[in-house]
Amino acid sequence: MDQFLRRTRLSDIVREFDLKADKSLGQHFLLDPNLLAAIAARAAPLTGLNVVEIGPGPGGLTRALLDSDAAHVTAVEFDPRAVRAIEALAADAEGRLTIIAADALRQDLTALVPAPRAVVANLPYNVGTPLLVSWLAQAGAFSAFTLMFQLEVAERICAAPDTDAYGRLAVLSQWLCETAIVMHIPAAAFAPPPKVDSALVRLIPRPNQPEQKQFRTMERVTAAAFGQRRKMLRGALKSLGGEALLRAADIDPERRAETLSVAEFVRLMETLLRRES
Repeated sequence: MDQFLRRTRLSDIVREFDLKADKSLGQHFLLDPNLLAAIAARAAPLTGLNVVEIGPGPGGLTRALLDSDAAHVTAVEFDPRAVRAIEALAADAEGRLTIIAADALRQDLTALVPAPRAVVANLPYNVGTPLLVSWLAQAGAFSAFTLMFQLEVAERICAAPDTDAYGRLAVLSQWLCETAIVMHIPAAAFAPPPKVDSALVRLIPRPNQPEQKQFRTMERVTAAAFGQRRKMLRGALKSLGGEALLRAADIDPERRAETLSVAEFVRLMETLLRRES
């Protein structure tokens, strides 16, 4: 076992720095070094990448990432207790670890970390979805995302059309990235155990990324379509052109949002852009 995994047990670090999980921060810690190493392995290849970790907590995944071939690790942590807990790692990381005490929701990762960059994180439950959506707006600036979510959220990201889990998050994620659930994590693996299981999702940005105006238009289309998902699309999209927009995009106005493929949503987005130009 290498140097970072030989250090003080994570459970001892939690006690030393009084890192009792804060529910308001959505904290659930992973303390098993073997599991953390397996998560880092699912993020491979990391060779030469500048990796960003969000919410490192006691630093278990941080250690696993430092033991990988990543060029550098930047840990963004809001909780001052956790910042203190992982500062000791920086002294032994030979310049490969940077700790940023900040709210990840307010950070532009592309400004913080040079390319090539990737995100690997056990995301706090209460901010996982908004963080992902904000990164998707810049997906082309990242090599990959390997992210832990509640299982329900992970399933929504990877859902197929005509399923209950399929919605706005699936359309945005799959339009911009190849997505897959690469590991299931039982609730019992966390301290404290959450009420639900979790899953690790791997997102690889597609080579051709849209312009910002296309992304913002897709956000509008999907928000309207799934905001009233029980309605036929002619009603749900009334504010954007309704039946006329749908017929221009060659989509039956009586269909519902969950029946449309990602490609059909792209067609809707492009049609709306043309009509508004």
